[in-house]
Amino acid sequence: MPGPTVSVIIAAYNAMPYLTRCVASVAEQTIGRDRLEVIVVDDGSTDGTTAELERLEGLYPGLLRVFHQANSGGPSAPRNAGLAHATGTFVFFLDADDHLGPEALARMVAMAEENGTDIVLGKMVGVGGRGAPASMFKRNQPRTDVFSSRVYWTLNPMKLFRRELLERHRLRFPTDLAIGEDQLFVGAAYLHASGISVVADYDCLYWVLREDEGNITRRLTGSERRLRFLPRMVDLILDTVPPGPGRDHLAHRHLTVEVQQLLADQLVHEPREVQEKMLAQLADAIEPLWHEGMNDRLSAMARLRLHLVRRRMLDELLEVVAFEKELGRTKAATPLLVDQGRALARYPYLRDPDRRIPDSCYDVTAQLGTRHHLTRAELQGTVLHLAGHAYLHRVETRDVSTDLVLRERGSAVEYRLPVTHTATPGLGAGEDEGRFAYDRAGFEAVVDIATAAGGKPLGDGLWDISLAVGAQGLSKEVRIGSKRSADVFAKASTRVVATGDALRAVTLYTTTPHGNFTLDLGEAKHRVAPHIGLDDVRWAADAPTELEFTGRCTLTEYPEGELRAVLTSDRGDSAGYPARPAPGADGRFVVRVPVTGLPAGLWNGHVRLGPWQWPLPHVPAALPPAKWRRRALPWYAKPARHEGTPALRIARTELVRALARRLR
Repeated sequence: MPGPTVSVIIAAYNAMPYLTRCVASVAEQTIGRDRLEVIVVDDGSTDGTTAELERLEGLYPGLLRVFHQANSGGPSAPRNAGLAHATGTFVFFLDADDHLGPEALARMVAMAEENGTDIVLGKMVGVGGRGAPASMFKRNQPRTDVFSSRVYWTLNPMKLFRRELLERHRLRFPTDLAIGEDQLFVGAAYLHASGISVVADYDCLYWVLREDEGNITRRLTGSERRLRFLPRMVDLILDTVPPGPGRDHLAHRHLTVEVQQLLADQLVHEPREVQEKMLAQLADAIEPLWHEGMNDRLSAMARLRLHLVRRRMLDELLEVVAFEKELGRTKAATPLLVDQGRALARYPYLRDPDRRIPDSCYDVTAQLGTRHHLTRAELQGTVLHLAGHAYLHRVETRDVSTDLVLRERGSAVEYRLPVTHTATPGLGAGEDEGRFAYDRAGFEAVVDIATAAGGKPLGDGLWDISLAVGAQGLSKEVRIGSKRSADVFAKASTRVVATGDALRAVTLYTTTPHGNFTLDLGEAKHRVAPHIGLDDVRWAADAPTELEFTGRCTLTEYPEGELRAVLTSDRGDSAGYPARPAPGADGRFVVRVPVTGLPAGLWNGHVRLGPWQWPLPHVPAALPPAKWRRRALPWYAKPARHEGTPALRIARTELVRALARRLR
């Protein structure tokens, strides 16, 4: 008989009343109890946990296996004990405080089986004010790894592991650590895994903050405990991952998350002598991971923190931590020093001559945000009109130098065009407590596609529209259109316009999903052909010798007189007739062909608009002939066939034959 698919391992210590819901959430999994085993290890509980486990064993016979042991002081030993008893293809570690969504295990197992992966992360949801990891759960990832995703930013063990992976590499939780034991276990599993999956479209795990805040990671404090696991994580990375982008990706997490948490939550509360000792240990621990090339990956605040840690500048570090905590409390925007084309955040000790901290620790140029809004985006003929405002956040609009940028997506050919700067009094008063003024952020741009390429027409392609937003010597490019007024029309608008001697298709549209504006020149994405449809042919009601073709045109614009029917005969004659708007019908048109003026022959043709053409509808065989006299002789026009194709025959009536037919 095959074993269970999943072994759920629950380490329980004084877990009431959360344990009841935890176990019930596993028992009620849609994967089915026949595919589950639940292993609960009671780590010497002193509340009602033991009695509740006895009750649950009776409630779920054959499903729940309970083991008791003396208190070990942490979650490692009970988790290891549960793993020793597990028989499932997969194991899932679940804390007794937390619980699962009903479909969690079914979805995670399916993801692992379909993609052959060793570890599956299920989306986590914080409960009771507990923050849950989020950056790795933006979308489902059927198969990824630790280097090309954000999975390394969650190192808790509440995940689905293929048990064979754990046994093959003899992975167990270290029992000599009270904090960080999960990082060593999960980090090693990540690095050995043959593929990792992420289930992001379902709430798999509910991560609960206990009312007494008794979760073990919140109960165990002190810098010394937290610093014990960090050097071992560094050694794991150094021993397993060669130098390069992969190692830097993992190092980034520890140089930011671990360092920031240790400083802000632990170190600041220690006595001075402990602070000095722990700072020295932290500096030694992170030194192997850090190098100059990592600066581009780090925020300015992270660079500043690491600079102070590595140089053991304790007093300055405490000041920066307090400053950062106040920023987090007030959500205030930090003012900037703009100098020589760079933006430096005014964090503590900026250009302090005694500290000599490099400007690179304050440089936020690459992180500058843009604020932009369109109030007009309109194409009239060959001319595009744009208006709105744009500015760099926290950079006041002095010496404004904004340009419009048109860049062809495939070739990267670009043209920068000037805009007219306009006044925007009061802009910015509603944000950042009005600290920054953006009173010259307005712009107006007029772009003629017939001359925008240095006096010549823009070439065919997709031309993305951006602004190079500039002020005080700084410039940052941003696509525009996603932020626009409600009356700025965003539906794709295709038109045919004249540029030079040719007619061209031009479409102004917004991209999906971001909603930024792009010009499509030459039908790269938006075709002209579907915009013209021909649907009927008949003799005009008010002129029985005029053949009338009707159709519909949904183009926003085309040159007057250019949409026309062109007829040709089997004898080489040709004739053209303009399309006219049909009265009272939006987009409908009519083409009338006075057949009395056509020479004899078999006629057929098409509707033409510049280089585009559409076949005229076939003249139906049931259409009665038209008759008239030309120079006193009878003529007619009637449906016919020419080389198997429906046509219209124009001919003079042969009187002898007509008389013979009449006599018969």
